Amino acid sequence: MEFINCAIDFDQQENQIGTLANTVYIRTIADYHIKDDPNSLIKNVFHPESVSALLYSKCWIDTIQWHLEDEIRRIDLDPQQCLLIKRRIDKSNQDRTNIVEVIDDYFLRQYSKVKPLENAKINTESPAWALDRLSILALKIYHMQAELDRNDTSAEHAAACSLKLETLLEQRVDLCKSINELHHDITIGAKRMKVYRQIKMYNDPNLNPVLYNSKVNS
Repeated sequence: MEFINCAIDFDQQENQIGTLANTVYIRTIADYHIKDDPNSLIKNVFHPESVSALLYSKCWIDTIQWHLEDEIRRIDLDPQQCLLIKRRIDKSNQDRTNIVEVIDDYFLRQYSKVKPLENAKINTESPAWALDRLSILALKIYHMQAELDRNDTSAEHAAACSLKLETLLEQRVDLCKSINELHHDITIGAKRMKVYRQIKMYNDPNLNPVLYNSKVNS
C-alpha cells in the first residue's frame, strides 16, 4: 500500500491533524506487515517528541491487538494458549487507553493558550479518542483490501468486500474531515477541549470484585 511523505508534523499542518494521523497510520500498518508477527518490536520512525511518534506508537498497539484478536479465534488453540493471548489483549487494551491519554495531554498543551469563547461547545469525544477511531478504521481498510485482493475466493466474496471497502473509505474521508474541523474549532475557541480520564474497573484489583474477593479468600 502507498503512503505519502510523513515528515511534516503537527505544527506544519495546522488544522490537518486528521490527515496527518491517517498518513502515519498507513505507514505504521505497512511497517508491521513487513514481518506480520505480533511479537515484532516497534521501530518508531518519527522524532520521539513529535505527535507523529505518538500516533505511530498508538497504531502499532492497535495493529498488534488486531492480530491477537484474530489469533485467539483459532479453533486449534489449547486453553493455555488462549489464556496467554487473552492476557496480552487485556494488557494491550490498557496500553491503548494509556497512550490515548498521552496524546490528549499533547493536545492540551497545544491548546493551553486558547481562551474558549463564552458559548464554546464541548465535543462528544476528545481529539485523541477521535484519532483512536481513525486508527481502527485504517486497520479495517487495510484488511478489507487484503480480502478483496485474494485470488482464492468467489466473485460474491469479492463483490461484498468491495462494497464494504467503499463504505470504509467514505467513513475515513468523513472522519478525517471531522477531526480536522474539531482541531480548528478548538484552536479558535469555538469548542472547549475537555478530557475525562478513562476508568477501567476490570484491571483494578480494588474495583473488580472477582479480583478483590479472590484476594480475601486466598
